[in-house]
Amino acid sequence: MVILILVIVVLFFLWLLFFVNPPQAKKITWGVNFSQMQAETLGLDWKKTYLAILEDLGAKHIKLLPQWDWVEGKKGEFYFKDTDWQVAEAQSHGANLIYVLGMKTGRWPECHVPSWAESLSKQSQQQEILAYIKEVVLRYKDNKAIVAWQAENEPLFKFGECPWYDSDFLEKEVGLIKSLDPTRPVIVSDSGEQSLWFGAANVGDIVGTTMYRRVWVRIVGNYGFYIDFPLPPMSYWLKAQLVKAFFGKKVINVELQAEPWGPEALYNMPLQEQEKTMSLGQFNANVSYAKKTGFDEFYFWGTEWWYWLREKHNQPQIWNAAKEVFQK
Repeated sequence: MVILILVIVVLFFLWLLFFVNPPQAKKITWGVNFSQMQAETLGLDWKKTYLAILEDLGAKHIKLLPQWDWVEGKKGEFYFKDTDWQVAEAQSHGANLIYVLGMKTGRWPECHVPSWAESLSKQSQQQEILAYIKEVVLRYKDNKAIVAWQAENEPLFKFGECPWYDSDFLEKEVGLIKSLDPTRPVIVSDSGEQSLWFGAANVGDIVGTTMYRRVWVRIVGNYGFYIDFPLPPMSYWLKAQLVKAFFGKKVINVELQAEPWGPEALYNMPLQEQEKTMSLGQFNANVSYAKKTGFDEFYFWGTEWWYWLREKHNQPQIWNAAKEVFQK
């Protein structure tokens, strides 16, 4: 009898997971990630790219990915000219910003440690990171365009070229941010596919998650294979309900795949290879999938690439499709 009950429970769970969709959000907020570094890496004028996102694409919600090594290229000397401009333009266009703070802020190699800090001990690096965070928060906390801070990018997920991972230090970062600016929530993000998000929920006010659908998995060197993540939309919704039930925290998507993930960097990858993981059809499929998760806030990952396709390769299809998403 016990075995029969267990079988019934498992079958019910599988039916729920794979054959039932969560209730779709009545209103969805769509935003984008923006990395000045990524725009420049693709050979774009980063200011024109940013303004196109605000004015032509019509995005009103942007997650900024500044780099520690760019802002503090020399110890104690902070270069804010570029981030000042990005924040000011967002404010003048009526856009809301999530500002990512710390060492691991996204885009390869994920952790952006200044050369002067590379040889420091872990403890010394952490002290410098806290000093950097303090400088940024004090500079921008009075700007109304910023609606939330994000402490690091997937700080508990071991991905990238990072000197260390430390959950205790993450708590110090969040504590510092909240002490300097108690008015805004602090987001902590985690892998959407390879985590239950409990660690992030235990620290942050809001949990941010990634959402990837088709990627290239490296085995060794340049050898690997393409894979479609088999997770149904319900898997995200169920985990979000667990976070809500146990921690009382909201889950949003801060990184929705909308660019290729292949064996090489985008600028070295032939367009034909890029289309294996991201095309107009895949973009539309990812948007449709995202809606089925029941989430009500998403930030596309790949906006710079859309603009690169449009400007460098005369392929505006994905840019135009995204524009339709923002105009609805």
